[in-house]
Amino acid sequence: MRSIFIFILSLLAIKGHTQQVLTLEQAIDLALKNNYDIRLARNDADVAANDYAYANFAFAPRLNGTAGRTWSHQATKQEFANGNKRDTSGIKSNNYTANISLNWTLFDGLKMFATRQRLESVRDLGELALKEQVINTIADIIRSYYDIVQQKQQLRNIAEQLSISEERVKLSDAKFQTGLGPKTDLLQSRVDYNAQKAAYLLQQTQIVQSKATLNQLMAVATANTTYDVQDSIPINMDLHYGDLRQAVMQQNAALGIARQQLGISEIQLKEARADYFPVLSFNSAYNFSRVNSNAATNSFSPIFNQNGVFNYGVTASIPIFNGLNVRRQVRNAKLNVEYQQLWLDNAQTLVSLSVDSTFKNYEYYKTAVTLEEENIGLARENAMVALERFRQGVSTTLEVKLAQQSLQDAFNRLIMARYRTKLAETELLRLQGELLK
Repeated sequence: MRSIFIFILSLLAIKGHTQQVLTLEQAIDLALKNNYDIRLARNDADVAANDYAYANFAFAPRLNGTAGRTWSHQATKQEFANGNKRDTSGIKSNNYTANISLNWTLFDGLKMFATRQRLESVRDLGELALKEQVINTIADIIRSYYDIVQQKQQLRNIAEQLSISEERVKLSDAKFQTGLGPKTDLLQSRVDYNAQKAAYLLQQTQIVQSKATLNQLMAVATANTTYDVQDSIPINMDLHYGDLRQAVMQQNAALGIARQQLGISEIQLKEARADYFPVLSFNSAYNFSRVNSNAATNSFSPIFNQNGVFNYGVTASIPIFNGLNVRRQVRNAKLNVEYQQLWLDNAQTLVSLSVDSTFKNYEYYKTAVTLEEENIGLARENAMVALERFRQGVSTTLEVKLAQQSLQDAFNRLIMARYRTKLAETELLRLQGELLK
């Protein structure tokens, strides 16, 4: 059984060497091209940009035209009091009509200018939302990628524990065969060895599942988990609270969106107030009509009639009373401004709190990394000494197991300290908006 398992591990190790390594930069590049959330945000931004592209047409006149043709067949029979009769059956006529009208708003309380400004702000809001989505996706990719890295390190940790457990089984079996050790030591060693094998297989399964999560973020086939990842987790140990906090409050994407939404609500208030003012418009129209008949219905009716009328003028629409609807709309717009201001204030508070708590975590885990790097050397030496003492018969298998557990715990703490330091670093850079650089 032991030889078969070692053979399997060897195959897995060879396979790992032949796997293509996916770097973090490649994972981010794939996500920026394929991620569904980014593509949806980019589509929203394109819609807003398209609306703004036509914003200047709010100042242009409106020109409308109509045209029509009507065919008439008339059949009229008349009998008068003096006995005269008239039959005008069979009269046919064609009626052509055309109209073109122009309406040009000259003044509407500056609402047109506010509308153009709002469309520009909505376009900028779409770009900010896209930027925030890109930053958040990059942060998710970094977290998911290094989650796989730390699980890969955990797999190596279990493999090292497996080799120690295997040596324990070998030494316990030799002592039992020679009568120098009890069978309970051999049985316990085998139980621990089997537990490590199960943990190894479970860890491999978790790595595959984590790769599937990363694939979903990159929008690639979930079944494609044959790639490998890098072996280490690089950490930036030089982040400083003062500079970082100042940069976050100025550059944070969520705060930028909140500020932009506040600006849009203020422009919407201007649009609502514009309805208090009269609307002055220039109007012009040209109307054309022509009627052709094959006969006249009476001596006073023409068989051909054509008219062309051109008119122009200025109209003023003055709001006098509309059920206080404008007042209601202005009041709602003011409330929306207050709401957006509260939203911005709350967002600033939450971002500030997030910076403070995340930086404290960052500082703690940086210290933990330094401490655990020292501990790992001590724990490894302790495990080797305990194993050698057990080999020489001056200690028990319990002492080896405790030393082995201490080494495993030290590995776990070091790996998690590095990973959580990276998570804190990533979150701080996400809050600062620096992940795009």
